[in-house]
Amino acid sequence: MSAVLLEHPVDRVEPAPGTTRRTWREVLWTLPPVVLVLLVAGYPILRVLTESTVTSDGRGTEVWSSVLGSESFRNALWRTVSIAFASTAGCLVLGAFLAIVLAFVPFPGSAVVGRLIDTVLTLPSFLVTLAFTFLYGTAGALNTLIAEITGRDAPLLNFLNTPLGVIAAEITFFTPFVVRPLLAAFARLPREQLDVAASLGASPWRVLRQVVLPEAWPAMAAGGSLVLLLTLNEFGIVLFTGAKGVLTLPALIYTRGIVTFDLPGAAVLASVQVALSLTLYAAYRFVFARLTAWKGQ
Repeated sequence: MSAVLLEHPVDRVEPAPGTTRRTWREVLWTLPPVVLVLLVAGYPILRVLTESTVTSDGRGTEVWSSVLGSESFRNALWRTVSIAFASTAGCLVLGAFLAIVLAFVPFPGSAVVGRLIDTVLTLPSFLVTLAFTFLYGTAGALNTLIAEITGRDAPLLNFLNTPLGVIAAEITFFTPFVVRPLLAAFARLPREQLDVAASLGASPWRVLRQVVLPEAWPAMAAGGSLVLLLTLNEFGIVLFTGAKGVLTLPALIYTRGIVTFDLPGAAVLASVQVALSLTLYAAYRFVFARLTAWKGQ
């Protein structure tokens, strides 16, 4: 048997001509975008990490210990996370409601409402805070109207400089980031499924729960994750609405880096902010992959 194998050796598979050349070409085409990403994203992160180790005596971890052990950091971290999750939850609830109404409850002017929601995506966030100030501020339109009706001297609405005011402004501004992917998901939903479910006697709530929402989970996960990352790093709304009453990590980074010119301390806070954002992004990718796999089963 061995003699037969020796007389008829197994043919080796030779690589196709030009395979190596094509591989090197692919590598050469890949290098420019990789280098660009490293320069645009990698270098700033590396620079911030390097700056965070600068001390009065050279380099070390003293700044990290001092910043992470401070009460201001713990308060800002808790405030940032709580506002981000509360705003995301509000955006998901309001965005799902608006998307369902716009997609399945026809009414006159629904197209105009959809266009207005899209327009919010193009506006800077400080415009929302200015609108909130004009409407709900201590000297805003609503407080002025209430004072004229009731004769009150003190304003009845005084929440803009609190976390509640920041959350309300962020929900108003970031809800379209949930509405748009949900509308796209609902547009791909076959209308025949809805007609069959309705013809079988299913109530509208059951159709929504068993037919519509399962198709919308990936879109809700994508929109909610995007809103969570945006609210986690939001600075403009916090600065204009919360003012000095609400101190989040981005606001604390601004205070340390620009106001007090404590660059190492600001670099430590920025490193924590980046790590938090990357962790949430990795969690989003994991959840989105699980939802996609579950939907494909």
